[in-house]
Amino acid sequence: MPDLTPDELERYSRQIGPGVLSLDGQQRLRCSTALVTRAGGMGGPAALMLAMAGVGRLIVAHGGHLISPDLNRQVLGSEQGLGKPRAAEFAAYLRGMNRFVQVEPLDYEPDDDQALELAARCDVILSCPPTFEERLRLNRAAVITGTPLIDAAQWGMTGTLIVVRPGETACLECVYPAPPPFEELFPVVGAISSATGSLAALEAIKILSQTGRPLWGRMFTYDGYHGRATAVQLQRRPQCPRCGAAARGA
Repeated sequence: MPDLTPDELERYSRQIGPGVLSLDGQQRLRCSTALVTRAGGMGGPAALMLAMAGVGRLIVAHGGHLISPDLNRQVLGSEQGLGKPRAAEFAAYLRGMNRFVQVEPLDYEPDDDQALELAARCDVILSCPPTFEERLRLNRAAVITGTPLIDAAQWGMTGTLIVVRPGETACLECVYPAPPPFEELFPVVGAISSATGSLAALEAIKILSQTGRPLWGRMFTYDGYHGRATAVQLQRRPQCPRCGAAARGA
């Protein structure tokens, strides 16, 4: 791995040392690529934390134009960006936060083939879309390519993370064999979006830098309404069509 420049060492000095990242860990971040899709309520804070931490390349996927109701939670947007394509607006914000990070904006949500191609290009996937169709699509791409997946979800004042190590832990389809009912315009408080996205970024940073103990195979839930946090170990389903015995060719 190439050495960090003096400017980079200065930039990241507060997160290199005992209890945080090693110098090697920071270099691993610099050499890593993370895919964040979508980059809205949870994906935006996640992408921001990854950029600030020094992940070398961010691929940020988010289609459509910014609208006023987005601004209760989408921290990469602004009043000045209303009516403009989200991806370009978000990428410009991220570049402005860290000149050492490359940002590749995609103004669409990846389809099956695109998700597979993107998964093969990155070292971790942060899955932050609202629909189960998109989440399961990213899970499929992660399992096929062996790319670690962090699935982030939110509703109301509750946020959930599932961290998947393909081939070893339960995948998202083990937990959701079929897409459950989905409420398109669900209620959400921006604070839980940012908290969940930041925790998703922390898991990605740990995975990429080889620091600490990621939440492999666990579901972490924070119920902000009642002030409760829980973490449960997930079990792989032998009959899972994505990662089960038949899918593995056993």
